Amino acid sequence: MRYIRPLSMEDAVGQLAGSPGTAAILAGGSDLLVRMKGGFIEPDLIVDIKAIDGLGEIRETAEGFSIGAAVSCALMGESAALNREWPGVVEAAKLIGSKQVQGRCTIVGNLCNASPAADSVPALVAAGARALIVGPGGRRTVAVEAVPTGPGKTSLAKGEIIEAILLDRRAPRSGDAYLRFIPRTEMDIAVVSAGVNLTLDEQGVVKSARVALGAAAPTVLLVEEAAEALIGRKLDEAALERLAKVCSGACRPIDDKRGTVEFRRKVAGVLARRAATTAYARAGGK
Repeated sequence: MRYIRPLSMEDAVGQLAGSPGTAAILAGGSDLLVRMKGGFIEPDLIVDIKAIDGLGEIRETAEGFSIGAAVSCALMGESAALNREWPGVVEAAKLIGSKQVQGRCTIVGNLCNASPAADSVPALVAAGARALIVGPGGRRTVAVEAVPTGPGKTSLAKGEIIEAILLDRRAPRSGDAYLRFIPRTEMDIAVVSAGVNLTLDEQGVVKSARVALGAAAPTVLLVEEAAEALIGRKLDEAALERLAKVCSGACRPIDDKRGTVEFRRKVAGVLARRAATTAYARAGGK
């Protein structure tokens, strides 16, 4: 096994693209090292990207935010600007692991681990986040939901690295929220989760919405019908009931020891309803 610590993105991409065996990227390592210790993977090459300039920074611009691939979730929680604009994204990131893990884990690693139950991904999908990808062919930007293709699988080609997560500047009268259900009070994997992002008009009517469900299918679900149930209405009881029903129906979960299909479908609707209520209040709705 080889371990390298490149100082540039070009070097990291070149090393990954030229590796004859299996390669892994080390940012926080909270998923990678656990999988290696458990014997699930044994990479021939580990590329540690933490020394690459800019990857450990949250950059705020006129267009929004760029969250580097090596930015820890703890650092996200300390960003006043990010908390103010995207509280749902931050609260999702702050649910990954323990306080100790928070100092190491990253939302890019959470995304690339491609777990259906990843906490940060539904919130990012609801927020309309994009992944900035660098590879042998140059740079490209894709919607976050296009990265995971199944449990443990991504759409990234050989040699490609996600350099940053991009979030637009939040529109006026907008709010987002993320909620999950876990069997314990802390440090557990979501049985089901929901992220909601809403933008209101001056009368408090929803004019745009995004609703995403986690741990409800092989990948995060962006439920467009659920968004349609809210658009053009205030968040009244009828709209919330319709939202919950659509989300429950959209789920494609599995039965396991942590929850049944029936339970997950029911809770998905409940969490979507609660997350929408919080997002609506954050957007200034009454």
